[in-house]
Amino acid sequence: MAKAMVVDDSRAVRLILRRTLEKHGYQVYEAGHGKEALAVLDQHPDVRLMLVDWNMPEMNGLELVRAVRSNPERARIVLMMVTTETEIEQMVRALAAGANEYVMKPFTEEVITDKLRLLGVIS
Repeated sequence: MAKAMVVDDSRAVRLILRRTLEKHGYQVYEAGHGKEALAVLDQHPDVRLMLVDWNMPEMNGLELVRAVRSNPERARIVLMMVTTETEIEQMVRALAAGANEYVMKPFTEEVITDKLRLLGVIS
């Protein structure tokens, strides 16, 4: 079973994204901020997809994307930012840091599913 992680400080958002990923056959881990996400990755190095919020305590999503991309062992992880940051400049920064895709909140399940298909992580 493919493994994914949802990283967001909102429990409600994590639940919504978890359910969407589970519908597509993923086993899903959760983290409330970037530092927690890195600890989960240490325990579950086979995670292949991460949906990451930008604004979180302790380590934000942009810092998390950079940390994941700085580790060659994690280069294959697909990273999708799911955030309230709506300025084009923020999107450019996230993609330049190594995010594969960018979704602005509020989102629908259909938008998330379409982006996952675009990334080739669901069929």
